[in-house]
Amino acid sequence: MFENVKARKNPIGAEFLKRGLLTEAQIDKVLSYQKEHKELKFGEIVDILDMCDKHELLDTLAYKIQVTPVMLEEKLPINPVKYLPRDIIINYKVIPFELEGTTLKVAFADPLDSSKVKEIELLLINQGYTMEIYITLYTSIMRQIESIKTVATKFVDSEEKDVSKLMDNIIMTAIEKRASDIHVEPMEDKVRIRFRIDGQLITITELPKFRQSIITGRIKSISNMHQEITTDQDGSINTYENYSIRVSSQKNVNGEKFVLRLLKKNVEAKTLFELGFPNDKDLVEKAFNKKNSMVLVCAPTGGGKTTTLYSVLEYLDRPEINIISIENPVERRIPGINQVEIGPNSKFDTALRTVVRQDPDIILVGEIRDEDTAKIAIEAGQTGHLVLSTIHTIDAVEAITRLRKMGISDYDVSATLITSISQRLVRRLCNNCKKVHEFTEEELKYIEKVSRLTGIKFDIKSQMIYEAVGCPICNHTGYFDRIALFEVLCLDEYLKDMISEGKSSIDIRKYAIENTDYKPLVVDGIRKVLNGITTIDELKRNIPI
Repeated sequence: MFENVKARKNPIGAEFLKRGLLTEAQIDKVLSYQKEHKELKFGEIVDILDMCDKHELLDTLAYKIQVTPVMLEEKLPINPVKYLPRDIIINYKVIPFELEGTTLKVAFADPLDSSKVKEIELLLINQGYTMEIYITLYTSIMRQIESIKTVATKFVDSEEKDVSKLMDNIIMTAIEKRASDIHVEPMEDKVRIRFRIDGQLITITELPKFRQSIITGRIKSISNMHQEITTDQDGSINTYENYSIRVSSQKNVNGEKFVLRLLKKNVEAKTLFELGFPNDKDLVEKAFNKKNSMVLVCAPTGGGKTTTLYSVLEYLDRPEINIISIENPVERRIPGINQVEIGPNSKFDTALRTVVRQDPDIILVGEIRDEDTAKIAIEAGQTGHLVLSTIHTIDAVEAITRLRKMGISDYDVSATLITSISQRLVRRLCNNCKKVHEFTEEELKYIEKVSRLTGIKFDIKSQMIYEAVGCPICNHTGYFDRIALFEVLCLDEYLKDMISEGKSSIDIRKYAIENTDYKPLVVDGIRKVLNGITTIDELKRNIPI
């Protein structure tokens, strides 16, 4: 279908000259403007600068790329966001403007961008529509986008009768929105659909209660779950390119709730420093490059622990060492590392017993969740291996208390644990729209409180603070993606003695703050606020002090 949208060889400027629509001086002005706005096409700039008649401009562009032109009316006969997600319309500068049967007419500012055209075509095919391509003016597209911004947008068409199209639309929209999870929640009188985006749950749409059973059946069908079983189940969906979707069901008083975890395949790995770890190579060497020891990463569920451990593995990986991981499930495949996936009838402790006989140098254990796994991990750490694992605690110091409660002796904890790392994910400010603002009295009081409690002084006079604004790129939230805040507790000999003597976590934390490089999470948070990465509102939402 793209043969008809190939541009002719003559430069577009020559066509404007030939038709007498622009002078050479005007063309030079357009080219000069384009140097400062590289994302804009020649015709878009002519349109923005209003350099010739709009109809003749559109006719010229349509002639050059052989696509039918359309001048969009102020009010369209259809609602564009019923057919395409709002962020696609905004970012791709595209507007569905008319429906004839199952043929949807779609206007592009740039129909030559074949990857975007193909992506939109596939989105529409998944909804049962064929696409007819048109070209329109850049300013017409932007005018329609402005009108869309002022309207409460439905990302998912709750009136879609075909349940397969509805579920596909929900999943595709979640992918486009960068959601990590989809929640399908039966309630007393409706079914609520929510997306988790950058850690926040957002209600996308609500469906009538009578559709609950057919939605439940469809999810079970595509995720290979048993239709008749209403107790908890796990499944997976593998029909979406570049995504593996884990599905979990749980029965509640209103029916079966489903959570779909969207895992992107072949995602480009971030280094430790890109994740937010302190940019201090000496600290990294001190924290991770030891044998006969254990390193623990602490965070709540979904707090990015596994991602951090993957980055540590890639930092440590060398041809001369043998690294084995035990995971449930393997979330990302890492070349050169032996990854073992725990099946439904396996446990971490039994897999770990086998792994220690595979001559490993470094062992990654996905999670220490019980006494048996903890004891075997401790033994592995005491017999020449570096063991990396995760544990659920509120901070780095409390990892010691958690191991004690699992039945690990004070001696074994002090002899094996070398580094405990706690982390929290906070939303990053959107670099496209964040704005400098003056410190408020409330923000200054918060920073002063952190300084008083931790003994750390912050230079706020030479720093700037930013606020979230909102733009199309960040879905008008002011935030885009997340970054981790870290606290790193490297155990020195005195701390090890304190642990073996049974000292409390309060005493251990006090010594660590006063005598080591350990700084609580909130300190890293304030530093990232002052570096324009996140906001104090995000710290308050994620970190208690």
